Amino acid sequence: MQQQTAVVIGATGMIGNLVTQQLLNDDAFNKVRILVRKPVLLQHPKLETVLVNFADMNDYKNKLGNGDYIFSCIGTTQKNVKGDNQLYRTIDYDIPFHAATLGKEAGFQSFSMVSSVGANKASPNFYLRLKGELEEAVAAVGFNGLHIFRPSMLLGNRNEYRFGENVLQGTLKTFSSLLFGSFNKYKAIEGSTVATAMVNAAKQNAEGKFFYEYDAIELLAKS
Repeated sequence: MQQQTAVVIGATGMIGNLVTQQLLNDDAFNKVRILVRKPVLLQHPKLETVLVNFADMNDYKNKLGNGDYIFSCIGTTQKNVKGDNQLYRTIDYDIPFHAATLGKEAGFQSFSMVSSVGANKASPNFYLRLKGELEEAVAAVGFNGLHIFRPSMLLGNRNEYRFGENVLQGTLKTFSSLLFGSFNKYKAIEGSTVATAMVNAAKQNAEGKFFYEYDAIELLAKS
């Protein structure tokens, strides 16, 4: 595999940060460009940190630049948007969808993104409906390789403090051990496992549309 350029959207979140770290430590990639709204402390010889206004399509297009792989790991919470569903949609739908359309136009061959178990555009749940709508929209863009990851509850350390999640993580690990068969997809999973699977999937350079839930993510992370 020739050395490649990867772009990460959402590099300040848990999975995005883990993906970025893995890309920086992988000899298959000679440049890792992260698009962020605010400066970050991370430094590395292969790292290119770019400040972008995601609401300005010209700026977004120019800052996205050229490359081979896009990793979309961006996402927010109802707490962070204070119940503003339009702002939620702007972050969780508009930013990754524009990354896909602009990336396709710029010649990127592969797009990987974090969605959610249960994503369905017909769901009565706002979050799951939003993720389902995004999956369908990105799938229609036409990348050679599209990798959509549908984890359930994520385990690991976040840059932001989420009291509810921290309290639940220990309980979820125990509960997850009781899930079998078709319920496996609802098992909690380590953010680092999802990140490893995302990088491994991209490096396989397989053509087509691929959807990964718990079992597939775990298997891919070990490949």
